[in-house]
Amino acid sequence: MIGLSNISTAKAQSSLLESVKGNPQEAIALCKEFKALNEKGISASSNIAISEVARKRNLNPIDAEILSTYVIGLNCPDVR
Repeated sequence: MIGLSNISTAKAQSSLLESVKGNPQEAIALCKEFKALNEKGISASSNIAISEVARKRNLNPIDAEILSTYVIGLNCPDVR
């Protein structure tokens, strides 16, 4: 059985992803940030990168990681 907290978490994550999907400029900006980190030898999936996304966008680390994965997968697959 799915609990109410799971449903509200899924809704929050969905709206987070929709906000980026509806604003391609935000996705482009994130890709640029990830590429800049890659140039410094830092992976976009590292704790450093995820913490930075979380801090800049006022997200918890899990949402920041989900957002990063989504943006990389759809907009900047060359980011590592």
